Amino acid sequence: MTDLGLRFSVDGPVARVVLDRPEVRNAQTPAMWSALADFGTSLPPEVRVVVVSGEGPSFSAGLDRRLMVGDPVDGQEPLLTLGAKPEPELLELIAAFQSGFSWLRRPEIISIAAVQGHAVGAGFQLALACDLRVVTPDARFSMREPALGLVPDLGGTQPLVQLVGYSRALELCTTTRWVEAAEARDIGLANIVVPAEELAATVKDLTDAVLGPLPGAIRETKALLLGAADRTYEDQLKAEREAQSRRLKELIAALG
Repeated sequence: MTDLGLRFSVDGPVARVVLDRPEVRNAQTPAMWSALADFGTSLPPEVRVVVVSGEGPSFSAGLDRRLMVGDPVDGQEPLLTLGAKPEPELLELIAAFQSGFSWLRRPEIISIAAVQGHAVGAGFQLALACDLRVVTPDARFSMREPALGLVPDLGGTQPLVQLVGYSRALELCTTTRWVEAAEARDIGLANIVVPAEELAATVKDLTDAVLGPLPGAIRETKALLLGAADRTYEDQLKAEREAQSRRLKELIAALG
């Protein structure tokens, strides 16, 4: 996949996605989103953790600017020309783009973004698609889509609100301002800020830690947490009971 600017690998329970276009700060293309979606659907069942990172000094500078307007790039249509398509076709196309990100939220995996340098637009949304974010002091986040007359449409709006709240999320999107690493940690965007030379080791330690509990327990717990904000308290209690019932039955079956 290096010709698309991506590297994929699977090593037992850990899969890795590396954005590999350092010459353009790992700017993204729809072809990359399609490849990401394909990788997500093809993951072996034993994979429990997915680590997403960027080659070079930046995580991702967002959509490749050459694909905003102008002529097709490597056979890919400029984004603004897509608006001329019939609405059903356009909506289906955007749904396909979103599938490159949404699989990272699946309950059976824990996804970790290792972020350094720029995480802009689509890069920010890719980091938000992950469950956890480990960042370096030079990490900078910005939701740039509104500055281009667009909306964030790659699944980033819901996790942003869940992490920082509606008011802060609205402020970040409407001002498109930069969020530096220290602020990202303080407002809940980043789980931890570590020196660049410690990024890989910290991500490995975190990976090892989340691989410790039984996979069924992690799957059920993530599903409970993902749905908690949309349930009433009573419904959440019910979901907990049902999840625990499934776990107890699965543990008994494993022992038998």
